[in-house]
Amino acid sequence: MRAARLAGPKHFEFIDTDMPVAGDGECLIKLERVSVCGSDCRHGFNIHPEEEYPMEPGRPCHELAGVIVESRTDEYREGQRVIAIPARGSGGLMEYMTSDPSRMILLPDEGPLDEWVMCQPSGTVLYSCQQMPNILGKNVVIMGQGSIGLSFAMITSRMGASNVAVVDPLDYRLEKSKHFGSTHQINPDKENVDEAVLDITDGVGPDVIVEASGYPGPFNDCFRLVRQFGTIMVFGVQADDFVPVEHNYIMDKQPRMIGTTGARSGDPTTQIKHMVALRQRGWCEPADLITHRMDFSDVQKAYDMYDTQQDEIIKVIIDINK
Repeated sequence: MRAARLAGPKHFEFIDTDMPVAGDGECLIKLERVSVCGSDCRHGFNIHPEEEYPMEPGRPCHELAGVIVESRTDEYREGQRVIAIPARGSGGLMEYMTSDPSRMILLPDEGPLDEWVMCQPSGTVLYSCQQMPNILGKNVVIMGQGSIGLSFAMITSRMGASNVAVVDPLDYRLEKSKHFGSTHQINPDKENVDEAVLDITDGVGPDVIVEASGYPGPFNDCFRLVRQFGTIMVFGVQADDFVPVEHNYIMDKQPRMIGTTGARSGDPTTQIKHMVALRQRGWCEPADLITHRMDFSDVQKAYDMYDTQQDEIIKVIIDINK
């Protein structure tokens, strides 16, 4: 079986490895489409100590879709298409993997798999939005407009937020956010974010502010910008374990802060199943996040582009068959 792994810092190699074998209660899945996630680049693709290389085959990649070729479960049968969530510490840059039903999401028979796999990242955002207070008629600000921030714009705008203001230093992302439902776009390199947010929210600040960038600066900005007694939704994954927080803003604003990670909620699949159903009925279109499609042989190029934000990339789909 062909697989990719990180042989050194930010350097992939292809290897031949043993085919996985499905045990009782598991399925063998032929992976067909996978996608690069920002957290892949922030952690797995980032530079690690020399002794951690080469990494396990398949890492880092966790947005996966494929076809069941063998089922040893009562819940699934051969030929069904699924999103599969790899176990922690493993990845999907390989031709086959095994999974159990608790980490699988059934997909419709119609439509390309590269589009359906986008329900995985947007589904994790849906979980975060389910933890929010009622935002109908409220002001929402989203820090960061990568694929996760754009998914927040898509979902909160459909949840009835009065204003969905987004903040990102990349103009192409801000432009893309208009398609996903943002009402105001703020480039922090070109305008004063504080003034812009106060203007949009009639001087009080947002009812809900989302940290979706994964950087310390925007994380701290949330405490300064949120309205008093407002809500901060923390989604972005920070590179460091400890992030300084301006304590005075916490005491002044007294916000409610909610850290949300659907994958660690104890139920990693339900929110993705909901997103699949929402897309199927036309409520939203996560597939519009896709900007690039590449072959498995181009995995190095795909991660390099995502890591350095080349060619206005937002989401790249990798075809494992090529």
